[in-house]
Amino acid sequence: MSEIVIDDLSYTYPKSVEQALEGISLTIESGSFAVLTGFNGSGKTTLCMAIAGAVPHYFGGAMAGNVTVGSLKTTESGICDIANTVGLVMQDYESQLVTLTVEEEVSFGLENRGVECSEIARLVKEALQMVGLSGKERQHTAALSGGQKQRLAIASVLATKPSILVLDDPTSALDPEGACELYELLYQLNQDHGLTIVVVEHDLSLALPYASNFILLENGRIEKKGTPAEVLQYMGIKQQYACVLPELWKLKLGLETDSLCFSDWSTSEEAANELLHCVRSKEAEKSA
Repeated sequence: MSEIVIDDLSYTYPKSVEQALEGISLTIESGSFAVLTGFNGSGKTTLCMAIAGAVPHYFGGAMAGNVTVGSLKTTESGICDIANTVGLVMQDYESQLVTLTVEEEVSFGLENRGVECSEIARLVKEALQMVGLSGKERQHTAALSGGQKQRLAIASVLATKPSILVLDDPTSALDPEGACELYELLYQLNQDHGLTIVVVEHDLSLALPYASNFILLENGRIEKKGTPAEVLQYMGIKQQYACVLPELWKLKLGLETDSLCFSDWSTSEEAANELLHCVRSKEAEKSA
């Protein structure tokens, strides 16, 4: 079952003459972990907003084509209905925090939906467990670390039970350790709870061990889409992407020759094991 289907989507913001998105056609299967990447201004955030229904319902502007999330066509559904399917965590996640305590924050969206108090208590507890914030219900949101605030924003979305979680550049304000912890959390949500994950990321080395799909955007269009290996191979032959290619793949592509090929590395451990095996094989050949 396809979770997100985008058909020939084009969009122009109000008072703009240039299209932010042009001719986007894309299918993201249920349970996928999809990563949107590309240079600044390539359309990544706008595509996130289109999936969440904020384009065009919130921003206005001119939209052509269709976006379907689950069973909902975004142009024919209200943004509140779409929010029951798509949970959105914006790049400035702190701006999404509107209450004083952790418990109040996760409860806020549920209360606005008229959920019963007993059910709210259960959903809050469950959402905080999912993001590793159990026991912090009474803590003030201002006292949380950046990574904890990010997790709280995710918990507030998860409490409403969406099937799709969209995150716009979630690691931009996190240190390397916090960024790695966030991806481990997202992967857990994807694997253990079946959430379809769509995340904007510039540092592809962070997403590489977890992603099922990479989508490379350029000037509002899809430049390349496919498995991480397919997109990274493409980026490797395009000089303009050399600066954003993961170091692991710079090494892989730099070492490969017509007679020497490596597997599609996603972690440094995989690379180290294969390189060690290669060295040992060469040594065995010399000593034979």
